[in-house]
Amino acid sequence: MGGKDIGDLLGGVLGGRGGTGSGVLLVGALLKAVDGGNPLDTLVGALAGAGLGEQTRSWVGPGENRSVTGEELQRALGDDLLERVAREVGVSPAQAADDLAQALPHAVDRLTPDGQVPQAGSLEELIRRDAL
Repeated sequence: MGGKDIGDLLGGVLGGRGGTGSGVLLVGALLKAVDGGNPLDTLVGALAGAGLGEQTRSWVGPGENRSVTGEELQRALGDDLLERVAREVGVSPAQAADDLAQALPHAVDRLTPDGQVPQAGSLEELIRRDAL
């Protein structure tokens, strides 16, 4: 599935609440970049392991989503991954980090409606499961 197709599906799931125009595309590109098994589980685990556990738990669980800054995401994701995702969408790594900081909490919240990361074998399966 191409990046635009993933962005379209993810945009439908998020209902236009994914932050800036590039936010939805960046979330899709990020999930695609970590697509090894369950991409959402991989991403949430990596962010939690990089010191963003409180934030990610709030996005997955019920209640208000805790915010995250672009700088925090940049540190957690690492320069290589962030540059790859930014390049795919056509923005600078700093812009990607800031846009992801706005879009990612809502995206993870929306993709985890039952308060836990759903089982999915791929990004497409994860998004389609939620879109149905």
